[in-house]
Amino acid sequence: MTSATAHAFNPPQLEAANLLNLVIVDDERAVRDVCREVARSLGFNTMVAESAEHTYRLLDSQAIDVVLLDLKLPGVGGLEALHKIKQRRPDAEVVVVTGYATVQSAVQAMKNGAYDYVTKPFTIDELKLLLERVAAHLKLKTENRMLREKIKSKLGFGSIVGRAPEMEKLYRMIAKAALSNHPVLILGESGTGKEMVARSIHFSGPFRNKPFIPVDCGSLVPTLIESELFGYVKGAFTGAVQAKEGLLAMAEGGTVFLDEIGELPVDLQAKLLRAIQEKEIRQVGSTKRTNINVRILAATNRDLETAVAQGTFRRDLYFRLNVLNLRIPALRERRQDIPVLAGYFLERMGRDLGQERTLSDDAMKALLAYDWPGNVRELENCLQRAFAMNSSMEIQVLDLPNAVHGGNGHAPIEGEGSAKIVPISEMEKKTILNTITQLNGDKLLAARLLGIGKTTLYRKLKEYGSPA
Repeated sequence: MTSATAHAFNPPQLEAANLLNLVIVDDERAVRDVCREVARSLGFNTMVAESAEHTYRLLDSQAIDVVLLDLKLPGVGGLEALHKIKQRRPDAEVVVVTGYATVQSAVQAMKNGAYDYVTKPFTIDELKLLLERVAAHLKLKTENRMLREKIKSKLGFGSIVGRAPEMEKLYRMIAKAALSNHPVLILGESGTGKEMVARSIHFSGPFRNKPFIPVDCGSLVPTLIESELFGYVKGAFTGAVQAKEGLLAMAEGGTVFLDEIGELPVDLQAKLLRAIQEKEIRQVGSTKRTNINVRILAATNRDLETAVAQGTFRRDLYFRLNVLNLRIPALRERRQDIPVLAGYFLERMGRDLGQERTLSDDAMKALLAYDWPGNVRELENCLQRAFAMNSSMEIQVLDLPNAVHGGNGHAPIEGEGSAKIVPISEMEKKTILNTITQLNGDKLLAARLLGIGKTTLYRKLKEYGSPA
């Protein structure tokens, strides 16, 4: 530190630095005092720490934005301290201070995630410029984040659509869950969007640039779940011709989403619990244990408390996963979101296909009256089918599945009007051919919109005598 630090320093506060929390980590009191004076004059809310352990306690209890870190601390290496700081607060910017004759250690620190460095002795002006730069950088990051949140809030949160009070409560819970690294248990009926919630938690949090690995526990063959989760070594079993990394290891630093966790066999539950508690895994066929750093999000449509009472789900695993608990409301519990969701789906389908569709009043009434046991997924599939069946601008109640309109939108029989009874097979043929025509012959897209397999579509076209 040069003699320039001796004079008073009272510049106007930087707007960008206002409300930013900065911690000064240095074992020399004189250096801490000067850095604190400069930082406060720029508008930072400042704290000081004389050791790495003190710093970690502050990071665990405070929302720290900037760390001014002396690389030469007693009892701990500067790069080790940097690593632990970034582990605790990945979004915090770390400015390292070094008194070495060489800047090699500072350059290495920047490679390890530091924002910038300054060498001792430094002047007040040097420190001031550096803190101004980091404040402006954080302001830009905040503005970008606010812009993303503004885009998110147009209809809901991220890819989740809904404005009902129940959903607003869910969004607040997602935002809180995103800022921690605790396990989260996501509860909800089939079709409510549990994976969307998991993705929103991951991609709204500090580890958004790390992997997000979804695992459907209900679709995996029980005998293969262990090898999929933990990996295996070459020769571990018949067919293991080469080693394979498990999904837990592939998600290193990120998130593993265990969908339908209630379907996991009890013996695998014990191994998963051990992996979460010990933060280590052992590949199938190996005696070596490997450390992992992943966040666990789990989801289920089952009542896990009942499963625990029945002995089909481990109580200790349930409590380990249930640190944070999010429940997604069923669609029938937030009917006011049905018009919003319907408009969102129709707008997206229309954009993808270059066509526009709206819902008639009767069709909307039918959607609002239906209970939607399949929730948002069922609503989307319903509108895809209606979109494909209708060639006019407005979707009518008859374009919806019978289950939705409950027969109240029946076609008039002869004597009630000009229409006549049409066999279901004829209506099916007309719908399929009309859909393919509207899509300019794209049979794969037609099959997806109609909700049938491509093999089924080709077979029916052959029956109709149309070219496959």
